Amino acid sequence: MSTYGTSQQPLTPRRSQHGCMKIEDFLRSRSGAATTQTLLGAGFTRRMLANAVRDGRATRLHRGVYMSKESDPDVVAAFRSDGLITCISAARFYRLWTLAAAAPLHLSCSTGLARRSVVHHGDCLHPAHPYLPVAGVADVVIHALRCLPELEALVMVQSAVSQALLSTEFLRSKLPGNRNGKVRETLLLVLPRADSLLEVLAHTHFARAGLRVQMHAEVPEVGEVDCLIEDCVIVELDGGTHLEGKQVMKDQYRNNAGLRGGFLTLHYYYADVVHDPERMVDEVLTVLRNREVGRYGALRYIASPPPS
Repeated sequence: MSTYGTSQQPLTPRRSQHGCMKIEDFLRSRSGAATTQTLLGAGFTRRMLANAVRDGRATRLHRGVYMSKESDPDVVAAFRSDGLITCISAARFYRLWTLAAAAPLHLSCSTGLARRSVVHHGDCLHPAHPYLPVAGVADVVIHALRCLPELEALVMVQSAVSQALLSTEFLRSKLPGNRNGKVRETLLLVLPRADSLLEVLAHTHFARAGLRVQMHAEVPEVGEVDCLIEDCVIVELDGGTHLEGKQVMKDQYRNNAGLRGGFLTLHYYYADVVHDPERMVDEVLTVLRNREVGRYGALRYIASPPPS
């Protein structure tokens, strides 16, 4: 059931407080569309709405909904369908991490009628967004867990947990029974802390390869590292900022400090973790095997001065 616009939270200051705000500006702040109830609650009058439509500054989508020229197409589609945007399509409204594009549109429609080019979800059982036709974050994440491939759902859950929007305990309580068993297994992969989607994905791939992984481990003289594998190999997961000159120099000094302490360091990027995780894991396993047989510390160099 669609319940947007019925929240008890204040939608925006009333007209006496926001002065001469134009309807089109207000609509723009609401992704380009709003219900009559929302607009009246913000202090606009029905005469002002009629004038905005007459002047071409707003359009009446259908009874009870107005839109601007810059309206978000997904929001308009949800209003038109009397539905709520959910699953991966709603991720951007809560700033949740995603791995794939949000197409086609995912909706939970109160009418239950199938619509073309739309992925349909069940009813929303939790409070919706206060003013947009968007499902609440709890329903968004639950729908993602039941709809998306495991890792795509995992990064959305991890993002919601990292933002403290909800907890894995809460989600587990909402997913009882045998039919949700596989979904609950995904929740076991969520980390207490993850600063990026690369961290939860890398941890998942390394752990499933049977490796012992510590996330955000403190290494002497190096500081905090993204991953410490088998207490000897550091794995750093680098974003765009790591390509900047000062950061590159800092990373190289950290690598040097790690080597002095007996740690080998490997660096991986988004393309590696997301698109080629098998190669990443194979490289780490190869480094561990080489270390085990002594290829990084030949005994002849330790027992006597190195060759000139």
